[in-house]
Amino acid sequence: MIQEFKDFIAKGNVMDMAVGIIIGAAFTAIVGSLVADLINPFISLFMGGIDFAGQYILLGEGSFASITEAEEAGAAVFAWGRFVMAVINFLIIAFVVFLLVKAVNRAKSMSEKPEEEAPEEPAGPTEIELLVEIRDSLKKQ
Repeated sequence: MIQEFKDFIAKGNVMDMAVGIIIGAAFTAIVGSLVADLINPFISLFMGGIDFAGQYILLGEGSFASITEAEEAGAAVFAWGRFVMAVINFLIIAFVVFLLVKAVNRAKSMSEKPEEEAPEEPAGPTEIELLVEIRDSLKKQ
């Protein structure tokens, strides 16, 4: 079993996947900062100063000025704003990944040499030519 595990780890696919996960985590941090620091302020500006991340519904008694105060007090909160922000983050990450994949595919297609066209084989005789040949050979007999 240990040998099988060593073989599995030694495969190139596992190493490629590990590198992809590490780069993905770093990429997520960059996109998270993009959303939190650059995009959310504009969304908040256009929505009349609403910060979605701080929006919540208190599920119980009490009154709190912010979601942080409610959570620190141990109150149950329905943090719908965080969910909205998570959806926005996902959509932005998905769009950026789409653009990256599209750019990589375009770069690959541009770097590939176009396949040389195979020389055309000489065309064989047409049906009419064959029929004429058969007719002529029959006439000679």
